[in-house]
Amino acid sequence: MATMVLTSTAVTVNAVDYSDHVQKAELALEVDAQDTTNFASLGWKESQGGLKSGTLSITFLNDYAASAVDANLWALFGTVTTFAVKPTSDDPSATNPEYSGSVLVDKYTPLTGAPGDMALAEVQWTLSGAVSRATA
Repeated sequence: MATMVLTSTAVTVNAVDYSDHVQKAELALEVDAQDTTNFASLGWKESQGGLKSGTLSITFLNDYAASAVDANLWALFGTVTTFAVKPTSDDPSATNPEYSGSVLVDKYTPLTGAPGDMALAEVQWTLSGAVSRATA
């Protein structure tokens, strides 16, 4: 099994490539566990998957210039927009899947840092609808 070091992760929000301003990205997916335990379960809990959900968390190296990170994210605050993330900037493939979908831009921290730190913008957005995984 091959391992990889993330060195050129691609992050797109609202069709804008922010890869050169992203310090960290995380797509977390989950499914509600629905209890299907019965007397035939022999004392063990049984479950089936229910509703799916997740979050997209990104740490941006913020840029306050006109039409840059802060202005663009501020304009999206409170709306649903598209996203796409890939382990590398290469085209999607079996070894470089692209995950895409929509998120509700429901949280925005436009300034994070201490004296001498980089100006960061941290977001954690709620998924809105299905996430796709493309390999071609």
